[in-house]
Amino acid sequence: MERVETQKVDQKGRPLGRRALETRRRLLDATAELLGKRGVREIRVVEIAREVDTSPATFYQYFKDVEEATLALAEEAAQEMPALAEKLAGAWNSGGGLEIARTLVDAFIRHWDAYHAVLRLRNLAADEGEPRFLQVRRQAMTPILDELARCIRESQEAGLVSPQINAHAASAALAAILERLAAYHTELESLGVTRDDLVETSARILHQTVTGSSGKSV
Repeated sequence: MERVETQKVDQKGRPLGRRALETRRRLLDATAELLGKRGVREIRVVEIAREVDTSPATFYQYFKDVEEATLALAEEAAQEMPALAEKLAGAWNSGGGLEIARTLVDAFIRHWDAYHAVLRLRNLAADEGEPRFLQVRRQAMTPILDELARCIRESQEAGLVSPQINAHAASAALAAILERLAAYHTELESLGVTRDDLVETSARILHQTVTGSSGKSV
């Protein structure tokens, strides 16, 4: 899927030129770095501005507040999800399905590792019912949900997966597993679970659900 780039504007709706885009980028990078250290409500605009050697007034030219900058970071992360969904394409039921699942799980964990603080805050805000963060989480997960549901329906049509399984419900369950484990996989290390263990186990759960395979022969 092609990544769609929308023209960036300031708080007054004016299109941003090259230098303004660079300043906006630096402000977002500084916000992301601070989010990795503490919660969004503990970060002040003056701190972000100080990180990029500018003034709070400059920050307010681009963002209403720290939450809006966090939302912009979440929107950027969401733009990578269609490419992750494309990793689901392929012949799941002809021997290559498990490798497809491994590739997706590995890419999903890498995505969360790259944007962990932003995605964690996105989900917390969405769980609290914040409409903008609900929308961006839906935007992010829909490509994965739709593609998983399509793969499950194909297996149902081939008689490999029970028709009693709702494809969309199954895809939502799988996506929830992926997201939760990707978000907290480092905490499992204390239990002796390695990253490779997580990828392999999650991939096999994914593969068995999508293909109806018992998993004994792969």
